[in-house]
Amino acid sequence: MLRHLFRLMWNRKRTNLLLISEILCSFVVLFGVGTILVRLGTNYFSPFGFDYRPVWRLNIAADGGEKMPRAQLDEALRQVRALPGVEALTLTSHNTPFTFSTSNSDFNHDNHSGLANRFDAGDDYARVMGLRLREGRWFAAPDDGLKRRPVVISQSLRERLFPAPGERAVGQIIRNGSDGGTDQFVVVGVADDIRDGSDFSAAVPAVWLRLEPHDTTEWEGAAVLLRVRPGAGAALEEQIVKTIARATRNWLTQVRTLEEDRASKSKYTLAPVLALALACVFLVLNVALGLLGVLWYNIQQRRSEIGLRRALGATGGGIGRQFVAETLILTLFGVLLGALVAVQFPLLGAFDVPAADYGRAIGLSVAFIFALAALCAVQPSRLAARIRPAVALREE
Repeated sequence: MLRHLFRLMWNRKRTNLLLISEILCSFVVLFGVGTILVRLGTNYFSPFGFDYRPVWRLNIAADGGEKMPRAQLDEALRQVRALPGVEALTLTSHNTPFTFSTSNSDFNHDNHSGLANRFDAGDDYARVMGLRLREGRWFAAPDDGLKRRPVVISQSLRERLFPAPGERAVGQIIRNGSDGGTDQFVVVGVADDIRDGSDFSAAVPAVWLRLEPHDTTEWEGAAVLLRVRPGAGAALEEQIVKTIARATRNWLTQVRTLEEDRASKSKYTLAPVLALALACVFLVLNVALGLLGVLWYNIQQRRSEIGLRRALGATGGGIGRQFVAETLILTLFGVLLGALVAVQFPLLGAFDVPAADYGRAIGLSVAFIFALAALCAVQPSRLAARIRPAVALREE
């Protein structure tokens, strides 16, 4: 049976080559779009690496462009920390999670380097954000006596800076700058990777640099993260604003939850994802219409062949199964050629995604193309099965 099918397909090699080419092109495009969607889906279902729901963000600024003495800022935050409903708070840099502010630098150790997001963090930062440490510890009061500024690095940055099996990261010295800059830091801990960009963003290497608790620098503005008890709402927000106003007289305070920041960021990141998904839907429709057109034309060109086979005793079901089988075999050829193209993408790093996502995209594209080809072959095959031999031979 298969030998007979291959002979029939070879006799119509020009028409079948067109179908194989269409399947090849469709597979490659579906693979490209699928790779991006698979990566976005993987990111969406990955953990954030921190607990953002009970965390609020305070932006504090001195009115009229005045400076903010650290001692006065610490006193205001001490009063906020004492409010009922506030569990912990910490000073940090302005690139808080889910905002549009970013700060990154190159860090290196020996001959290894990596670009990482950098965050200033107080001693209570890990408690506020719910970070989980893999190695070492978080910042603490004894760090005041260290000669170098202590840092905590994320797991992905650890793998880049200390790739050797069994190599220890805690206690090692890392430098800031791709050219081995002069700023040196001592690693005191390694934390889980975090996704602080959006629902669809991937985890990126991160570094948390300790904020000196006794720093006398005068700040132009301050970013504060605080962890609140469940159920805290507008009443606590009002108390926070009034407390800082009483302690500083002319400082302005903005309060937002990280949940609000995440929802706001999602509005901007969701639009391109939906556009990509819509483009994928139109692509699938075009592929389906193309396959239906080619298969229908193929059947019309073979009406005499179908009529002769029916006259010789072939059943309608046998004719239908033959056309479905031919379509799936041609699809197999197109998919194999497309897979040869697709496997080049991970070697070239075309989309800069993990190899596992390439594999998932290839698998989904293969399954989808075969399902689509089989679905598109059903109706033309049914039409072929209904052709009556007398009508087909008379037309010929």
